[in-house]
Amino acid sequence: MTMIGYVAGALAAGAATFAGAHTMVPWSQLYGANFSGVKEGLKVLALTYDDGPNDPWTMKLLEVLAKHQVPATFFMLGKYVRQHPEVALAVQQAGHAIGNHSYSHPNLIFSSEAKLRQELEETNLAIEEATGERPFLFRPPFGGRRPGTFKVVEEMKMFPVMWRVTCFDWSAKSPAEIVKHARRQIAGGEVVLLHDGGHLRMGEDRSHTVSATDELIAEYKDKGFVFLTVTEMMQLRPDIKLPFGMGGMAG
Repeated sequence: MTMIGYVAGALAAGAATFAGAHTMVPWSQLYGANFSGVKEGLKVLALTYDDGPNDPWTMKLLEVLAKHQVPATFFMLGKYVRQHPEVALAVQQAGHAIGNHSYSHPNLIFSSEAKLRQELEETNLAIEEATGERPFLFRPPFGGRRPGTFKVVEEMKMFPVMWRVTCFDWSAKSPAEIVKHARRQIAGGEVVLLHDGGHLRMGEDRSHTVSATDELIAEYKDKGFVFLTVTEMMQLRPDIKLPFGMGGMAG
């Protein structure tokens, strides 16, 4: 192989590695526009919770959020909404935002467009039947996507939401560990990833997340931070246009 061939091969391999890595990078825009926060340094945070509704931990989390009078955003799995529609309704009635997190939590990197549409539509239907409202926010399971994934989401009149702060609460051994991860990453303006459930089974223990949420809210409120739903935070980004025309509001 000539030197040109080696160089071309190396560049191709590098490009493939770069593109592959961005299928899982939360804030990457390579595979389509998505929302992960606002300008760094703004004293606003959006707490988000994936993989619910989860009995009993979602309800315990609602108690903590109510105590602090803080709104959050819940990205729900359709299969669990079907099992506990009353919990999904309780989340909505408490004033929190609800988004679509797929029906069965597949890795969309390996899912066809038809499978993606089915996952989104079944979850939208489950949430709408439980709450009376159809969600327009969507978060891909594992954060995984590929070229075309978010195009389908947009065609279904939804908007992708990612995150900039990962709390690793799914594997944390204590609330302090979750809080430590959050502190290390929070500068202001971020969407924060947490979990009120687990995609493998109903009843996944999220007591550490509930306790960490209590501590994080108290700490950052003392620092002058304001907590918003993703929908509210998106309104601080006039550059973001929803694909189905909500005027200047981007959320």
